[in-house]
Amino acid sequence: MNVSFFIASRYFRSKKKRNFITILSRISMIGVAVGTMALVVVLSVFNGLEDLVRGLYASFDAELKIEPAMGKSFEADENWIRGIQEVEGVALLTEVIEDNALFRYRDNQHLAKIKGVSAAYLEDPDRFAEGYVWGELDLGTESQPRAIVGRGVGFFLSLDLDNEFELLQVYYPKAPRSAGSIDPNQLYNRDIIKPAAFFSIEKDFDDNYIIAPISFVSKLLNYGQKRTSLEIKVAEGHKLQTVKRRLRQHLGEDFLVKDTDEQHASILRTIQIEKLFVFITLSFILAIASFNIFFSLSMMAIEKKKDTAILFAMGAREKLVKHIYLKQGAIIAFSGALIGLVIGFAIVWVQDNFGLVSLGISSSIIDSYPVKIVWTDFLWTSIAVIAITFLASYRPAIIASKVKSTDL
Repeated sequence: MNVSFFIASRYFRSKKKRNFITILSRISMIGVAVGTMALVVVLSVFNGLEDLVRGLYASFDAELKIEPAMGKSFEADENWIRGIQEVEGVALLTEVIEDNALFRYRDNQHLAKIKGVSAAYLEDPDRFAEGYVWGELDLGTESQPRAIVGRGVGFFLSLDLDNEFELLQVYYPKAPRSAGSIDPNQLYNRDIIKPAAFFSIEKDFDDNYIIAPISFVSKLLNYGQKRTSLEIKVAEGHKLQTVKRRLRQHLGEDFLVKDTDEQHASILRTIQIEKLFVFITLSFILAIASFNIFFSLSMMAIEKKKDTAILFAMGAREKLVKHIYLKQGAIIAFSGALIGLVIGFAIVWVQDNFGLVSLGISSSIIDSYPVKIVWTDFLWTSIAVIAITFLASYRPAIIASKVKSTDL
């Protein structure tokens, strides 16, 4: 009777241990799956934000921008401009004069940038494609110039597009002929222009830009044939980087040719750095979740101590036992990682196609959080899981491999 009770108690005790280890292994698998899913989803959101920023800026800026390597402006005669237009792959060339100016409408004043552009600016079919436009996209004529105003600037100045009698006044400071001059006309240039439309792309553009004909701006700023930059649209069928290289060879070292990423390198670099730190943070959380793998394998090594000793007695080497426990940890982690990758992909796909999670901003140009699947994120996530799994499984494998046949 006592012997039967003893055998039964040992059996149920060992069964409870096995059940506990099984539960712990499943918890480990769930932890890895949740961590992997979170990595995939969050990295996809950062990819979507990066693409959104590129798309918004591309609606306002050019694919390629030519700027002087030194100084603020450069001379641009017709023959020199024609030579750039003849470079293979150049579809449109827009001459640009850009500087700060003071704007006044009725009793309201606002300091913003005035961007003078040539007629080719509005010939680009992608212009303002990612934003909103109110009014008529028309820069007028040399005698009757019109302005396209950022929505934020229009709000600050309380502009009324339908008012034919109130015009936008533009002031630009100039160096006085005499330092002691008290004549206000010697301190600034002044001109008027009719606002024709509002645009809304991104807050930085909306609050700081007014677009006007280049003839109007050149006269206001006394620039003559000087330009601050040239904007290039690449022809279809030509690679942007190839055209960029041709322009650099044509222009020499006195000019910089920047693509869209280089024009806004700071904000794109910020997004990439944030993405990197989020990846590190979530990988650290994934490592903490993998502690369950360490504990489950450690308990398994203790429970299977006699079985391991039998293996050694039968001639097994430490390497074989070590590989058994490493593979056990890999099975737990890879199963969780596979589940997490599949669920993460499904969530991102649903968000991309149906936009279930809304931004909650009524004035936003997009309704839901942008996401984008990049397969390298799956690769790096898998590498992180493999590395964490190896570290979590290595110590229990070492403990198991140190068991001796004398422990039987």
